[in-house]
Amino acid sequence: MISVISISLCFVLGTKLSWGFSSHSTTTTTTLSFAPSKIRPSLLPVGISGVRSHDSRYMKTTTTTSSSKKVYRASSLLNVGTIEDVVADAVQDNDNDEKLFEGFGKGVDGLNIQCLAATMSLFFACLAPAIGFGSLFGVATGNAIGSVEMITSTAVCGIIYAMTSAQPMTIIGSTGPVLAFVATLYNLSAKMNLPFLPFYAWTGMWTSLILFVSSVSSGSNLVKYLTKFTDDIFSVLISTIFVVEAVTDISGTFTSPLSTLTKGLLSLVCATTTFVLASSLKKLRQSVFLKQSVRNTISNFAPTIGVVTATLIARCARVSHGTALAGLPCLAMPTAFGTSSGRPWLIPLLDLPVWARWFAAVPALMATVLLFLDQNITVRLVNNPRFKMLKGRREKNQTDGMHADMLVVSILTFLQSLIGLPWLVAATVRSLAHVGACQKFDDKGQADGTIEQRVTGTTIHALIASVILFRKPREILSNLPLSVLMGLFMYLGTSSLPGNDMWERIIGVFKDKSISPKFPWTDKVPTKIINLYTAIQVACLGAMLYVKSSPFGVLFPVVIAMLAPLRFGLERSGIIKTEYIGILDSEE
Repeated sequence: MISVISISLCFVLGTKLSWGFSSHSTTTTTTLSFAPSKIRPSLLPVGISGVRSHDSRYMKTTTTTSSSKKVYRASSLLNVGTIEDVVADAVQDNDNDEKLFEGFGKGVDGLNIQCLAATMSLFFACLAPAIGFGSLFGVATGNAIGSVEMITSTAVCGIIYAMTSAQPMTIIGSTGPVLAFVATLYNLSAKMNLPFLPFYAWTGMWTSLILFVSSVSSGSNLVKYLTKFTDDIFSVLISTIFVVEAVTDISGTFTSPLSTLTKGLLSLVCATTTFVLASSLKKLRQSVFLKQSVRNTISNFAPTIGVVTATLIARCARVSHGTALAGLPCLAMPTAFGTSSGRPWLIPLLDLPVWARWFAAVPALMATVLLFLDQNITVRLVNNPRFKMLKGRREKNQTDGMHADMLVVSILTFLQSLIGLPWLVAATVRSLAHVGACQKFDDKGQADGTIEQRVTGTTIHALIASVILFRKPREILSNLPLSVLMGLFMYLGTSSLPGNDMWERIIGVFKDKSISPKFPWTDKVPTKIINLYTAIQVACLGAMLYVKSSPFGVLFPVVIAMLAPLRFGLERSGIIKTEYIGILDSEE
């Protein structure tokens, strides 16, 4: 399998690179013809350097108008120096002279107080789901994959993705649908009397191969058939999952036989404190109180302030009244670095019968659909024009770099499968929270772009790695109450809703239209059409929530995939006129 992927990669890089540029009216064919004497003596790693102009000494560019896509061809790998040379030059955009893989910029983009605040808040936001999902994976797989594997996968793969992806503002992590699929895979292996981990590994390797072929053949161009109709539903779905998880956990402290009313009330106070402080202080930027620099700093650190304050409240209550009366459940940190079941890290691939190795390609097809859609929908949301990202992409374009991101995900999926780590893809809420934390604002407190860099993503996951490697961080975090993190979950889930058109239409039903803000559809689309369109989206949301938690959870990616045909069916069938759906589903 490794040989096949390596040979394919070399072939693709040696013949043609076509990485995700959307249609233009002209086609630019760039032939690389490096003479050995003209090879640059050194090349910065991909993603480190800033904007670089084309060098006419190394490239010949011709333009024709007979086709509609940009294609970059490398004449040969034998006379261009290193593969990095090919990648660095082949992914340039001739329109704006920027590299697709931009990140650290001039070296200082991510070295500021705002990025420090983003790192601190996102550290908790990424660590908590890793531990939570790790525990659930342990239950679903008989402890074959547990918290240690999840934290390790989050840390290592998060660092690699942040340093090599085309869109480093995306945060990868495990998701509920992936957990549901792995649980189904475990049950399937038990029914077929097959060893789970080898079956999981072969399924993952088949999945990585299909994703790899998708990345090098521009398969992510299928994303052009997805619109805001799908984006908004998926975004509200993930936010709903976070909010429901937080509410369920806090309410459980009142009904659990292991808890008391005092502990339930204290949990509610801690969660509410985290949520209210994070939400209110985040809005301080738009207020008139304090100096602007002070407002901005407090706003940047709002989630961290909420977490620290609520943790101190819980600690004071425990010290004052004792653990028996006021001791809250805390993060369950692993005691040592090692696999959850004590198994070797490397999966024994040959323990699976030959026929089952081929059969694993069947569930791999479903896993491919799931990872493909999760990854690309989230990246579309991150690339939304409202975040005003400029590096390495055309204005208002949401697909640039998706193929490169999918290539990274395919390689990571392959490696994760070999050693029994959970598969990770772009995590919607965490990614949007990361972008929101790195947004720039003007003097009036209005969003004015995003600090695009790789520092925060790399540092967040490096801190998570320290938790699994060193004893002291584990001891400190083991005192962090779960209720505090549930308040943070509530904040993350609700903070990504403003700006979502579907959410704005839902809450618009309860607003006084004479004084509420105007949206593009307000005066152009009849109210009954707006309500019908929103009701259909809410019905789709309900169906996805039902399927996700039902015995048919493995079909969840199919439901997501059907959203695009449903949207076009509304238009083609005449249920909603084209002119109306064009306004309601506009990317603007």
